[in-house]
Amino acid sequence: MTDMLLFTPFKLLFLLGLALFYGLAFEEYYTRDARGTPGGVRTFPMLALSGAALYALDPATALPFAVGLIALGAWLYAYYRALWHAVGESGRAHGLMVPVANVMAYLLGPLALTAPPWVTVTYAVAAVLLFGARDRLHQVAAKLPVAEVLTLGKFLLLAGVILPLLPKHPVTDLTPITPYEVWLALVAVSSLAYLSYLVQRYLPMRGGLAVAGALGGVYSSTATTVALARRGRISPQDAHAARLGIVLATVVTYPRLDIIIALFNPSLAWRLLPWLLVLGGAGAAYGAWLYLRMRRDLGVHDGSGASNPLELGTAMLFAALFVTVSLLAHWVGSVYGSQGILGMAVAVGVTDINPFILSLAQGGVHLPQGVLMAAVLLAIASNNIMNGVYGLVLGGRQILGATAGLFLLAGLGFVTAFSLQGWS
Repeated sequence: MTDMLLFTPFKLLFLLGLALFYGLAFEEYYTRDARGTPGGVRTFPMLALSGAALYALDPATALPFAVGLIALGAWLYAYYRALWHAVGESGRAHGLMVPVANVMAYLLGPLALTAPPWVTVTYAVAAVLLFGARDRLHQVAAKLPVAEVLTLGKFLLLAGVILPLLPKHPVTDLTPITPYEVWLALVAVSSLAYLSYLVQRYLPMRGGLAVAGALGGVYSSTATTVALARRGRISPQDAHAARLGIVLATVVTYPRLDIIIALFNPSLAWRLLPWLLVLGGAGAAYGAWLYLRMRRDLGVHDGSGASNPLELGTAMLFAALFVTVSLLAHWVGSVYGSQGILGMAVAVGVTDINPFILSLAQGGVHLPQGVLMAAVLLAIASNNIMNGVYGLVLGGRQILGATAGLFLLAGLGFVTAFSLQGWS
């Protein structure tokens, strides 16, 4: 351990280079408009070298380093106290950022001695990016609703708090899927849904309801179909865009599901990829035909109607549905074999197909790859039929062009699925 803390030529040059880079960025964003601001291209390398040298004197207790840190803090306090009395409010323009930047330069020294180079580089680059993003971050903070902060908190709770605490071993003989895998599936689906929501909510773009449909399909093609079908029936002027949006929501389903499957079963995802691309390509071609007929009617989608997909109640419902479907699939597979799973694949199309497909990907059912591939395609095809039925009931003739495309994709999916049953 002691040898690792010695100053080597590489570590010394590495530290000096990063400190100079850090100091140059600091001067670019702070010392230009605040005369007398401590820190910069000379100060930061000196602070970094001082921190490294004091840490190297006693790495076991880091007592000299701690004394130096206290001294630096005392000096910064005295400096700013005098500055504020001398220049008043103008000396307070940057708040705590300048003294914190000086402390970070001091911490850069021991970090370069003890941490892998990528950690030290990330530390310095992150600080520099925060310098440059000052104005933009303040603008975002001023415009960001409190509800969006809470939404991010929910996502961090799902992914960063609950997930690591769950057991990674099966808790019942009824299914080999573990609680950790159940929640990981929820996090995977929620991550794609949350990303789609952010893009839809904060990146206005040309495309109107068509863009809304494509982004909504990342979360749920069924929910998107229902919403756009109603919109097309209520507002006939939006019917063209609603039809295209419904088709795009279905097209997006194919790559979305393959990405999610790849997180848990790369082999199955790779085998499914060509078939999903063919089916998705057919849907995209149909969507292109619709687009050519209505491109002049496209508006600008502002995302104001986008709904938050990270409600905790929805997450709990997904987890419960996932467990229920996994248990049922394991029982059906063990009792009725391949034909039972294929029949179940058709049946789950009336609901959310994500839990069923994820249970297959995670090994909840032990069957040949061909049967698993066929089951995935059957579930998607069945869901397309139900989406088409929802569209006809809620949208009527206004979106008949979209529902015809969904039924066509469903037929292609059934044919493809039945041709794959015998694959191993």
